[in-house]
Order: sequence, then structure tokens, then C-alpha cells
Amino acid sequence: MNIEELSKSQLILLTILVNFVMSVATGILTVSLLDQAPPFVTQTVNHVVERTIETVAKAAPAAIIQAPAPSNQDLVMAAIGADATRTVTIYSAKTGTSTLAISIGTYLPKARAIATAAQDALPKEVLIGFPGNIYIAASLAHQGEGIAIYGFADSAVLPKTSSPTLRTASELKLGETVLALSADGSAATGIVARVGKSGIHTTLPDIGAGSAAVDLSGNLVGIGAGITPGLLISADIITTLLTATSTTATSTAAH
Repeated sequence: MNIEELSKSQLILLTILVNFVMSVATGILTVSLLDQAPPFVTQTVNHVVERTIETVAKAAPAAIIQAPAPSNQDLVMAAIGADATRTVTIYSAKTGTSTLAISIGTYLPKARAIATAAQDALPKEVLIGFPGNIYIAASLAHQGEGIAIYGFADSAVLPKTSSPTLRTASELKLGETVLALSADGSAATGIVARVGKSGIHTTLPDIGAGSAAVDLSGNLVGIGAGITPGLLISADIITTLLTATSTTATSTAAH
């Protein structure tokens, strides 16, 4: 058969066949030559092959198979879980746990402080109940604009947990998801409806005075005011109080 009479498809198949035969022949010839070559030549070839493989591997993507991004449900569960580890109960130091808790607060590990909504019934000396039946005495360090801050003595050994970032009201977005644990321990979800001078208005139900509201990353958005359902006292106020009392909170909390 004349090669000029072959079609394009036949020519392509013929080229593939020739390349395949040449590859096999080259492989057989290379193996034969390596078997007959001195040891140092074989070692050099193997070293070149190994280095080539390492170079290609480093140039490849670091992770070909990436883990799936967390779902919205995963984020909600993680944020609620983080909030739960920082939720504390506040008891009067005079009566201790023999009476009901007088309020709920949020533990701020980095500041060694408890933030809650200021109420007339809050005493200066309290007993803070942490998750795991851990109780530590604390003293009122400062209060203002609806927030009360309790501090601990320097010698107090506090539980270790993640410290939340305090979100500023100005960076909150309308429609942003907010999560909270109410006074009875039930979880609630809502969105930011409005941010104004009176506070952060959300669609959360009445979560109780002192309960914390967090975003999907577990960062603190605000504290339940306990006046109007869904109304939060901005975390900005907590930041201001902590900054103002950072040099005096320790002495105030000393027993």
C-alpha cells in the first residue's frame, strides 16, 4: 500500500504506532546499556531521576484534593460551642450557689474579666460559675453605659478557653447573622436589623440581660440589654471599659 493513499486518521494511527514502538525499543536499549554500564554510571542516572521527581513534586500544587469548605451549619455549631465555653453564671458572694444566679455573663480570657449587663441587683462581690462546676470569686471593676465588668485577683487560676474578638458596631453589616445562648441555655439565631445610638437591634428573641451574642466566627457582637427583645449593648462599650480600667482592675479585684 502506498503511504500517500492513507487517510489523515490512518496517518495519525501510524505515527502513534511508530512512537510506541520507538519508546519500547528505547526503554529496552536503555535497560540493556545500564546493565552493562559501570556502577557509577548507574548511580548517576538513578540520582538524576530521583532529583527530577523531587523537582516535579515540589512544582505540583500543595494540595490537589482540598477539604470542602465548612457549611453554614458547621459555622453556626462552632460559634455556639465557642459561646457556650465562655458563658458564665453570676452569684452573690454572700449567698453563693445556695440561691439562684443573679445574672449571666461572658468570660473574656484575654482580659481576665467578666462582662455582663449592668443591673441594680448586681453586688460588688460575686462568685462566678464557669462551665465544669468551677467557681471563682470576682469583684466589680467598673460599670457604665449598661455594662458591668468584673475582675479577678492576680492569684486566681482561671479556666483556659478561646478569647473572642470584640466587634465594633461600625463594622457590622445589616443582615449579618448573630447567634446567642439564652438564659435557659437554648440557642437562638437572628440577623442585625439596625445599628443606632440606642444599641444594636437584631431579630433575636429575648436572650436575657447579660447573655452574649456572637457572629459566625464566634466573635462577640454585643451583650443582651434585657430591656427590649433583640436589643444588644455594643461590644464597643466593653472595649472602652476594659481600656479605661486596665490599670486598676487588678487592684479592684484583689481580696
